[in-house]
Parts: sequence; structure tokens; C-alpha cells
Amino acid sequence: MKNKNKNENSSIYSTLIIDAHPLFRAGLKQLLDESEEFDLIGETNNGEDGIEIAQDLNPDLILLDLHLPGINGIETISELRANNIESKVVILTASKTAENLVSAIRAGCDGYILKSSEPEAMLDMIYRALHGHNPISPELSGILANVLKQESTEGRCRSDVTNRELEVLKCLAHGMSNRMIAQEFNIVESTVKIHIRNILRKLRFRSRVEAAVWAVSNNIGTDFVPKSEQDEYEDE
Repeated sequence: MKNKNKNENSSIYSTLIIDAHPLFRAGLKQLLDESEEFDLIGETNNGEDGIEIAQDLNPDLILLDLHLPGINGIETISELRANNIESKVVILTASKTAENLVSAIRAGCDGYILKSSEPEAMLDMIYRALHGHNPISPELSGILANVLKQESTEGRCRSDVTNRELEVLKCLAHGMSNRMIAQEFNIVESTVKIHIRNILRKLRFRSRVEAAVWAVSNNIGTDFVPKSEQDEYEDE
């Protein structure tokens, strides 16, 4: 589903802000305006209206707070995905709790950024989400890994995946997007999506972020160097 106002050749990202705090919305709009790569097509202070706007305009990017009047941010993500809204959904929140982080990721968010982040760091993580990565604020990097370690690992083993799926898993551990993985193995992105779907099913994860963090915590991918990085080494 394409954005109705989106130029296919444009590098401008149509953006919807859903946040209950007017002052934060104002500051966020200023930050996005300064980058000149975002077109703010809507803003609201609640999830219900945000879902309606997203259905009408299908923005490239939705910046979403967790704490909202009415349905909360987690429920909003679930409704967006249930309605086949394919926008990149990035959480901007003050919450550092493991429950909120894990719930947001499993609901289908594309990034989880603390509101206390420096503006440049916040903008960089938003860009990363738009380009297929799944950024999490550095302060929270160990939380998801700890949660996964505490969960039962019965039936979760690298031997359950094929050799190609293991190669894709290593790419996820390196934070590579679907496009980058496709280029790495000279395959189409739809094939990458199939591999990732199989990985999630076999290892019993709900999101690629969980799979990536699990891979890192189990030293999967430490011996893997993407071709793009190999080329950089050769240039040096």
C-alpha cells in the first residue's frame, strides 16, 4: 500500500507523530524540520486517531509514544499491524522497562528510542529504522538479551536452521537490512523475507530483533564479515 501523497522518486519521508505531550511534539517537529527530509503529514495525542490517520495517509514513518490516553502504544502498534499498515513504527519513550521494550518489539515496532537521547543520536536511529535496521537505544541493549536468556531455551538451537538461514541470521546479528542481506547473497528481498520468516518460526521468535539479539548473545556471527566491510578493508 503506497502513500497517497508520496512521490516514488522522492527521498522525503511522510511522517505521523502520535504523542500525548505537546512540548515533546513541538521539539520533535523542530528536529525533523531541520533535517529537511521529513514531511509531517499528521500529528495526534492518542492512538485511536493515529490509527485512522495512518489508514487514510499510510505514512512512511510513525513516531509513537507508549503512554497515551485511551489505547496505549503497544495496543496501537498491534492495531496498525492488524490493519496491514506497513509504515515504519518507531517508539519514542521515557520507559526503560524490559516489559515495555519486549512488548513493543513483539508487537511489531521497528525501533525503540529513549526520549532522553541526544537529538543527533535520535535522528540517526530514526534514519536507521527507515533503512531497514531495528535500532534500540544503547542504554537498553542488554535488556532484551537478558530477557531471552531467562526464557526457556528448550527447542531453540542453531542446528534447527539451514546453512543459508544461519548465514542470514549472522547478517541479522550484524544489523543488516533485508536489502543489504539480498545484496550480500545476490538474492531478491522476497527470498530474504522467507528465510527470516523460517528463522523466526524455527527458533520461536516473534521479531527479527529478538533473533538478532539471541544470535549476538550466543556468539553467532562473530566469524562473519559482510562483503561491504571486506571491500572497505581492501580499499584501506
